[in-house]
Amino acid sequence: MIYPIMIYGTPILRKVAEKIDKNYPGLKEFVDDMWETMYQSDGLGLAAPQVGKSIRLFVIDGAPLEEDEPELKDFKRVFINAKIIESSIENASQNEGCLSIPNLREEVSRPAKIRIEYYDEHFNHYDEWYGGMAARVIQHEYDHIEGVLFTDKVAPLKKRLLKGKLSAISKGKFSVDYKFRLPK
Repeated sequence: MIYPIMIYGTPILRKVAEKIDKNYPGLKEFVDDMWETMYQSDGLGLAAPQVGKSIRLFVIDGAPLEEDEPELKDFKRVFINAKIIESSIENASQNEGCLSIPNLREEVSRPAKIRIEYYDEHFNHYDEWYGGMAARVIQHEYDHIEGVLFTDKVAPLKKRLLKGKLSAISKGKFSVDYKFRLPK
């Protein structure tokens, strides 16, 4: 099933998501639906709050970037109950966008390396370090389960300049090729 993407202004995007366990109802189907929704929307990652479920789960597939970022060739993961436990002092800035904030891209500074604990869809536990683009995409999706959007991380002046664009997005003034749901 392809879910509609929740658009900026939808309250669930601002909630800290809840942990789940391996008995979460319909987990396998939900993960399959997350992949299907992400691919249909041309995303690199997708977090459960973006499809209206306030749970600590996100999926990432770096394959679309493998030409420019060879280390992402086989980077396809499900992250459940993720927790970033360490990050580098060194930051890196890069342009980011988000399916929940269509047609808007901004420069965002994030730690260059992170250490993250998480479970996969089979509830195998991982404690891993990531750097480069993998770290960036993980942090972007992780922010979603923390109720944070990439626009929260732009410079204060830039944030003020974005208010009008964000307001227009929340009212549906954009064009995309995927299903979405506007804030009520």
